[in-house]
Amino acid sequence: MKKLALLAALLAPAMGGATAVDAALEQRVAAIVAGMTLEQKIGQMTQPEIKTATPDDVRRYYLGSVLNGGGSWPNGNKRASAAEWLALAQKYHAASMATDMKVKVPVVWGIDAIHGNSNVFGATLYPHNIGLGAAHNPKLAYEVGAATGKAVRATGIAWVFGPTIAVVRDDRWGRTYESFSEDSKLVASYAGQYVKGLQGRFKSDANVWASAKHFIGDGGTEHGKDRGNTRASLADLLAMHGSGYAPALAEGAQTVMASFNSWNGVKVHGSRELLTDVLKVKMGFDGFVVSDWNGIAEVPGCRNDSCPQAINAGIDMVMVPDDWKAFIANTVAQVKSGEIPMARIDDAVTRILRVKLRTGLFDKSPAQNAHAGKDEALLDRALARRAVRESLVLLKNEGPALPLARGKKILVVGKSADNLSNQTGGWSLTWQGTDNTNADFPHADSILAGIRAAAGAANVEFSADAKGVDLSRFDAVIAVLGERPYAEGDGDIGPSGTLRHSSRYPEDLAVLEAVAGKGKPVITVFVAGRPLFVNDLLNLSDTFVAAWLPGTEGKGVADLLVAGARQYEFRGKLSFSWPKSACQTPLNAGDAGYAPLFPLGYGLRKGQRSALGKLDASYAPGGCGASDVFPVHGQADRASFPLAIRSGGEQLALGADLNATFRLPGISVQTAQVNTQQDAKLVTWSATGAGTAASFAAQGTAPMQLPPAAARDGALQFDTIVAAAPQGKVTLAMQGTALDATRLFTRLAGKGKQTVKLPLACFTARGLQLEGVDTPFRISADAPFALAVANIDIAGGAAKAADAVRCEELY
Repeated sequence: MKKLALLAALLAPAMGGATAVDAALEQRVAAIVAGMTLEQKIGQMTQPEIKTATPDDVRRYYLGSVLNGGGSWPNGNKRASAAEWLALAQKYHAASMATDMKVKVPVVWGIDAIHGNSNVFGATLYPHNIGLGAAHNPKLAYEVGAATGKAVRATGIAWVFGPTIAVVRDDRWGRTYESFSEDSKLVASYAGQYVKGLQGRFKSDANVWASAKHFIGDGGTEHGKDRGNTRASLADLLAMHGSGYAPALAEGAQTVMASFNSWNGVKVHGSRELLTDVLKVKMGFDGFVVSDWNGIAEVPGCRNDSCPQAINAGIDMVMVPDDWKAFIANTVAQVKSGEIPMARIDDAVTRILRVKLRTGLFDKSPAQNAHAGKDEALLDRALARRAVRESLVLLKNEGPALPLARGKKILVVGKSADNLSNQTGGWSLTWQGTDNTNADFPHADSILAGIRAAAGAANVEFSADAKGVDLSRFDAVIAVLGERPYAEGDGDIGPSGTLRHSSRYPEDLAVLEAVAGKGKPVITVFVAGRPLFVNDLLNLSDTFVAAWLPGTEGKGVADLLVAGARQYEFRGKLSFSWPKSACQTPLNAGDAGYAPLFPLGYGLRKGQRSALGKLDASYAPGGCGASDVFPVHGQADRASFPLAIRSGGEQLALGADLNATFRLPGISVQTAQVNTQQDAKLVTWSATGAGTAASFAAQGTAPMQLPPAAARDGALQFDTIVAAAPQGKVTLAMQGTALDATRLFTRLAGKGKQTVKLPLACFTARGLQLEGVDTPFRISADAPFALAVANIDIAGGAAKAADAVRCEELY
């Protein structure tokens, strides 16, 4: 009965309180729609990326919206000022006001402002949602939302793709840190407040549109797999993963973003039951639904540029970053053929115009805003510092009382102590948060800088690895450790991995081993996007603090470590359960047999001492799930076999910058998409002119350790789009064993995405010894040829697949 009552409450129309029906506005919307051509309507439903759509494109194609993805900036300038962002926003707006439409409809720009205006140089970045959740303070979410809205308006943008109100049930998901909690009630308490902070009632120049996301079940996928499948009854789905939507809609969230995941095997982007019957009809949502980045292509039978199924299911605005011109042409044709009813188009455009009108978008341009172009509006350092203090969770307290007295001699160690990229995490200037340096955060303090300011610079020394340091000169050691940045896809821990932090970051264990047990107390600050198995690190630490991903205000961490003019206390409590073993996942309060190391809501206070004893740090070999796939190079593991290109005697490693183009004579590489956003490398060969082949390879520093399940009937497998057929010989090699792939790639040219499965037996028959392979993938060519490559694996059983390549084609 309790579940039924909750379900009824969730399905009750929720929009009335914040955005009541306005009859005059509805009449105006209907009149505008009635005067629009089909092409104008489809244009309003289309949202391209700023890299591919110019202001004049907005005018010519009647585009309703543009967006910038993570790592996309005005004119490609990572350090663009608020004024430069505003100037481009103003150009887009002016273009939308110069169309030949009977009623000019302003374009709206959307942005992933995930923890502050996080794509913009110099902006204050707040703790990611996992840290805000640990504060257990919904009012803080309201304040961060309001400050974020103001910062976004400074750049001339009116729409934020947030908040993320996922309820994460498996911490292997790489987006765990975007969630407030595993607890649906805590998420619900934050959702409405965050929306209220962003939107207000659209009476302030600091207000922006919110987008509650991702509807629905994104945090519930099996094994925490990004874009995976969530299995649940409708009642359970709504009770757990829909908990944040009722308060978000009640506060007037104007848009909802559809989720990449499937629900019981059906992609949400193509589910009329969820997008229309549940969200729009039963929950009474009268704003509009936007797709995620090329999300329509996830629906069976669809492509990036065509998906009548998604529009018919209830997607109103389609985020189609690159292929938007073809999308417009295809959708117009699908309406004319009757595949998409005109009534569905009119409903979608009505919803888009309704939101634009009632939020005041028609009333003034981006520049007509009190915060427009002002860099100072990007900042609220005091709020961010307070948010950091509130988010810190004291897990172990068996060392000296905190804060340490000023004047103590402190040794700071660890890779994350003076690394703002690690400290801010994903969705920070770039999509994955990679390819950033401290210089990219001009209004920020690292944790080391905060400790130096609090303790006095003369009392603090820093060594990243603690090698060769005389510990006798110090009173205490502060070790700042943790994960490196990641976002969706890259952050997933797959079946071949575990929750053990030291398996991915052995340098953190090494630095603690260098300083522990030497007679000096060790205070560990753990900077990470989720709870992880860290028993080995806990055993080497006297004090252990979970700092999550605190953002740009490292002084907020130092406030609780070193005594200053004001005394602060630990207030944070876990919003996620903490595992006690390497494969204790899923792990959620209320589960049968729930037995975490630290439960949901745990957090020590001043004066509370722990007595953990020596924890079991053992772990079984292998991963947490059965897997017959050995990852070579993909979004979940780009480190083991990094990519490089070679031409003649030169070799160039492909770094983490997803916006860069890498070149050597006869070959160039840039980021592309085969399956998902920025998941692939587009490799283009030209004539080398030297009579030698240029190559593209995945090469590790040690031979691969291929598990038996992956080797059994295994195949070298990768996803590809052959953009241009080879004009000369192409070879594909494992280690030094090369096969002639010219016929293969010629056959695949122009056929879109293909998954290539090359039996390992084709290589071993030519002498390859699998035991010594450190270069499991290399393509070489000496004449023009182009292909995009993603997800390189060794897949067990794939050699038996019906579509596996026959060895005869390669000899």
